[in-house]
Amino acid sequence: MLRGLEIRDLLIIDRLELEFQPGLNVLTGETGAGKSILLDSLGFVLGWRGRADLVRTGAEQGEVTAVFDLAADHPARAVLEDAGIEAEDELILRRINRADGRKTAWVNDRRASGDVLRALSDTLIELHGQQDDRGLLNPRVHRQLLDSFGGMSGLVDRSHLAWKGLASARKALAQAQDALAAAQAEEEFLRHAVGELDKLDPQPGEEGALDARRRLMQSAERIGEDITKAHQALGHGEGAEGRMGDALRWLEGALAQSDGALEAPISALGRAMVELGEAVQGVETALDRLSFNPHELEEAEERLFAIRGLARKHNVQPDELGDFAQELRGRLKALDAGAGQIETLQGFVTEAEQVYAIATQALTKARKKAAAALDAAMGAELAPLKMERAVFTTLVEPSEAGPDGADAVTFTVATNPGAPSGPLNKIASGGELSRFLLALKVCLTRDAQGVTMIFDEIDRGVGGATADAVGRRLKSLSDGGQVLVVTHSPQVAALGGHHWRVQKAVTNGITLSTVVSLDASERVDELARMISGDTVSDAAREAAKELLNG
Repeated sequence: MLRGLEIRDLLIIDRLELEFQPGLNVLTGETGAGKSILLDSLGFVLGWRGRADLVRTGAEQGEVTAVFDLAADHPARAVLEDAGIEAEDELILRRINRADGRKTAWVNDRRASGDVLRALSDTLIELHGQQDDRGLLNPRVHRQLLDSFGGMSGLVDRSHLAWKGLASARKALAQAQDALAAAQAEEEFLRHAVGELDKLDPQPGEEGALDARRRLMQSAERIGEDITKAHQALGHGEGAEGRMGDALRWLEGALAQSDGALEAPISALGRAMVELGEAVQGVETALDRLSFNPHELEEAEERLFAIRGLARKHNVQPDELGDFAQELRGRLKALDAGAGQIETLQGFVTEAEQVYAIATQALTKARKKAAAALDAAMGAELAPLKMERAVFTTLVEPSEAGPDGADAVTFTVATNPGAPSGPLNKIASGGELSRFLLALKVCLTRDAQGVTMIFDEIDRGVGGATADAVGRRLKSLSDGGQVLVVTHSPQVAALGGHHWRVQKAVTNGITLSTVVSLDASERVDELARMISGDTVSDAAREAAKELLNG
């Protein structure tokens, strides 16, 4: 509930403090007195987008503070929690508009953004008027209003979940189809490349080994002749090994008669024979390594060039060809399995479509039932508003499927039996539209809790008994809650539990607007003015008293 509103230096208000009450609060005053300024100020502190030039001429900044009482289960508490602001039983909103256009807001003394203010506003205030009715005149939100009236949040959530599942299944199918199409586009390349790689079967490290073997074989011809000559010079027979063997035998034969003079030479020669034997063995090993089939070099070069050629073709390192081949085999496997995967995913889509269809059918059935109930409730509300011949119809028609189901909901009216029906804001006249909106609001907010409803001249264009009926519906709507009404109708104003007069005065050449809380006698004078105009007669006062006495 809105408990207090304080305005400083906004438009033609220098300082104003208002304390609102539960029930029906009415604001009256002459045209141009500043009633709309109060709504502009309230909209400003709630973050609504409106006029920019709010600061009073000559002031550095304008400021609005609004105080609300919050019940323990008020939905504003959830908004505060999401914003990281501690929720208390009292909610204080304060917003400053500086002359240069900069705006700053606080919620319970915590800096807050305009988005937070607007989120809180949705739980605190509903503004209704003939021109801007916050959704009642907007066909795009009629479905949401009907769902709320019918208590269909569970069915709507079920539809949302089914739609999400269907969208997910369709996305998975589309991705698989795209992947399969891409794979099919390169199928010929994949099969050819895998065939080449499988035929060559390159092994890790093979390219390096082939290159080393090739280099060795290329040099074998050049160095082989010298190594052979060296082997012959070191070997048996006429070689060094043979001659050293002969010398050793000759020395050993003469050792007994040498009186020890040959022991050292024989020992040294024995050691030399061992070293020479190792040298001969090493040369023989080298000759064996250099021995190759004349075709082996050609074969090594062909395989080396083939490995390197495939590596360049696929832009990978030679040692990575094996892993690359495995990757291509995996893509081929996925391609071969793709058709089966598509069939499985199509089955998931079909199943999700069935789940969604069941959810939307249940939602459509519930909406049609709620539409009939709303139409009946509207019929009961229109009769006291002197529109018993009018017909209100909620159309539930097929529309494009989406998260909220597959229905389009439109509120239509026919002002007289037999007259063509049409959209609410195009068929009804000003006075009729006011009453349609009021009746609709009564029906749609029967269970609303904690929301302050503001009606801006919703009684415009009606008078007499009809205005009295409008007032009584507004009073009924305020029972157990809070309603603020800006009105020019004395019949409506007389039914208010609390009455304020908005008035404008010029002091020292400056125009200022003030709001005065009226006592019983002042209410009589104000209602009399509303009845008779500037000149208040005794008859008008008597009529005002009759209105107040009911």
